Amino acid sequence: MLEKEILDQVGALLRKLQRPVEITVLTDDSVSQSREMEEMLGEIEALSPLVSVTKPADGEGRRPSFSLTTPGQDMGITFAGLPMGHEFTSFALALLHAGGHPPRIDSELRAQVEALQGPLHFESYVSLSCTNCPEVVQSLNLMATLNPRISHTMVDGTLFLKEVENKVMSVPTVFLNGEQLVTGRVGIREILALVDTESVEREAAEMSEKPPFDVLVVGGGAAGSTAAIYASRKGIRTGLVTKNVGGQVLSTTVIENMIILKEVQGIELAATLEENVRASGVDVMTIQEIVSLEEREDGLFELQTQSGAILKSRTVILSPGANWSRLNVRGESIYIGRGVAFCAHCDGPLYKGKRVAVVGGGNGAAEAALDLAGITEHVTLLVRGDKMEADAILQEKVAAHPGIRVVLRASVLEILGDDNSVNTLVYRDQVHADRQLLDVDGIFVQIGLQPATEWLRGTLAMTLRGEIEVDDHGRTSLSGVFAAGDATTVPYKQLVTAMGSGATAALSAFDYLIRS
Repeated sequence: MLEKEILDQVGALLRKLQRPVEITVLTDDSVSQSREMEEMLGEIEALSPLVSVTKPADGEGRRPSFSLTTPGQDMGITFAGLPMGHEFTSFALALLHAGGHPPRIDSELRAQVEALQGPLHFESYVSLSCTNCPEVVQSLNLMATLNPRISHTMVDGTLFLKEVENKVMSVPTVFLNGEQLVTGRVGIREILALVDTESVEREAAEMSEKPPFDVLVVGGGAAGSTAAIYASRKGIRTGLVTKNVGGQVLSTTVIENMIILKEVQGIELAATLEENVRASGVDVMTIQEIVSLEEREDGLFELQTQSGAILKSRTVILSPGANWSRLNVRGESIYIGRGVAFCAHCDGPLYKGKRVAVVGGGNGAAEAALDLAGITEHVTLLVRGDKMEADAILQEKVAAHPGIRVVLRASVLEILGDDNSVNTLVYRDQVHADRQLLDVDGIFVQIGLQPATEWLRGTLAMTLRGEIEVDDHGRTSLSGVFAAGDATTVPYKQLVTAMGSGATAALSAFDYLIRS
């Protein structure tokens, strides 16, 4: 089942166990994953005398699944499905923590988790190809390890398709005590903010008490992280306020154009960025969204977060990045996460055997159509123009695939569905000027990215598209405010150019400070 190299790595981890780990397995002989699960767990059991596997004759729960416990402690960690692919690491960490190996977690976060009252039962629906799912699974498993009032079940949505139908159309999706809590990538901090609402108010008050920064960076992607590191290395008081550190890197599977690296996983690069930013002495404030920027009479800039915190700084570097562009048609916002999706790699497995549409004509749309064609019953690729803009080789692959139909000159008008999910896409055939109805279970929007700058309109100069206008020093139209990355007018939106512009903005901000 497991390759020798992987078994050797797991064996090394299991030598760190400090107490027994009991694994209880529920199987279904009609499901092939049951046999694979038993084989894998048998191999794990053979690696350590502290690991034992039991298979009760009967028991309640999803099948196939297995749970981790340790004698004398109430612990609820369950994997419904075979945690392979990206989730194998989640399983290995759960074994390690269940066996008493101390987890790496901030002491304040740990105390907050341990103080939560329950019972709190989390269920996370994932696909094994999803790169955003492991952080959710690992965070909830860790919370279940630290607090006996918390339990967590990871559910492989592609194995339990009947269960997720009309309930989960995007991964990761988290339910708490049977009610949907959140969809998308979240960590312990974000989960605590949703569950422990008083902590949000406390953190906002604490942030407002911070003395003014010399440089405050808004956004934690490649540009913002680089800017924060460069500024902090100048010995000036630097803050970074962001939803998360990593930005678009977090949703990138593999990066192959970093020049100094042959390739790197997006989540690995994001983790490295955060580690380096924190090691540089930057005051990192995550799970925060800035909603306004104002210049005060005393020369300071005042920024307000969605949570109500007020931050002050002598200079500001804006690197809010970009989000998936939306169609902005009726029904789209209603069905996001219920049939309208933006990541074919993550959510595609949930549409196995179904009919889907991809909207867009560039490389992203072509790649999404090809990925989905290997999973779904049929893919309709809707292109607004009279030709695709994707690279020639991708267009050839799309044209040659029997499971993909390309419709040119198609304008999406509306998305329809029942109370639970999408069932129809309405578009206009620009040639015949008539409305067409397309029966689909899912719609993947692949029309590029939109700068996340709506909150800045009226504050400084921007293009009609929402890009912040900058000069070659990263200066904006507002003195003391600089900008970098994909949200600016830089001509190319690439990881390396974002990092370079972040460094430029930080050096320019430092020059501004010493001159003023």
